[in-house]
Amino acid sequence: MTAIPVIALTGHLGAGKTTLLNHLLRQPGTRIGVVVNDFGDINVDAGLVAGQVDEPASIAGGCICCLPDGGGLDEALIKLADPVRRLDAIIVEASGLADPVAIARLIAFGEIRGVRPGGLIDVVDAVNHFDTVDCGALSPVRYGAASLIVVNKLDQVPEGERSAVVRRVTQRATQRNPRVHVVGTTGGRIDRGLLFDASAASEVVGQLSFLDLAYERDDDHVHDHAHADAVTVSSRGCVDPDALFDLLEDPPARVFRLKGVVAVRHRTAVHEYVVNMVGSASHIGKAPRGTMANCLVAIGMDLDIDGVRARLDHALQPASGRASAQGLRRLARYRRLSAG
Repeated sequence: MTAIPVIALTGHLGAGKTTLLNHLLRQPGTRIGVVVNDFGDINVDAGLVAGQVDEPASIAGGCICCLPDGGGLDEALIKLADPVRRLDAIIVEASGLADPVAIARLIAFGEIRGVRPGGLIDVVDAVNHFDTVDCGALSPVRYGAASLIVVNKLDQVPEGERSAVVRRVTQRATQRNPRVHVVGTTGGRIDRGLLFDASAASEVVGQLSFLDLAYERDDDHVHDHAHADAVTVSSRGCVDPDALFDLLEDPPARVFRLKGVVAVRHRTAVHEYVVNMVGSASHIGKAPRGTMANCLVAIGMDLDIDGVRARLDHALQPASGRASAQGLRRLARYRRLSAG
């Protein structure tokens, strides 16, 4: 069984985190586990999503980053990672007062078997963001933790100013995080395919519908009937891990996720590995027995399809003989970082 992505959902109070979460939960064929955290003794936010999930795991009494030992986050993830639940993803919706950097660290350095970091989504209020969150000379540290920034509530911004708002967020965020992805929307409507695979659609390749994402496109970030592109490449034989990790560390422009299975020849044996990259984070796990290698899928917005395919083709070129010592060292390092 492949590890379940744990996606952190953060954002300032009122930015639209719960709206985005409910949008994802309503998608047919999706099985999402939810950890909802509120600041205070009564978990109000949990009530807003309880109708969408069978057993939401809730953490009350404070923001996750401030409670001892993660405030029960590990226990919640252990519960939701049970294979019996057959979840596609786990979303941790943090309090609006939580520190995204601390949340990202809690998830990244947890040691729960069966899960892996799935990125951090930071929701931005398009109307108030530059008066409340990003109002200093230096860009906020929180940008550095995000893999995807969703500029929400663009319907409340005059039409002629929407693109400028998204561009401004992008410019400020990339000062802290050159690989962050930024998308503008309303009502928290983002495509689940950008974040995780749904069981009913995990084998589907090609274009993934963005389901009513916000606006007519007048730049590279604000979309109407936008879509995520998926580029799939396969090969036979064993790959060069150096070429693979070069791709993961420097993915093609606009690629937000990379996933797949690859075979690597060690001294006397061939091993298959599951590859997952979200934003700037990569996870390498042992592939289940019988998994077919090699195949890589790149997912993102407005991709240069031919250029992305060429990069994936290069990474999957069969290696002559066993992998280089340097390539195996890089593989071992990624495996250690992915352990859990």
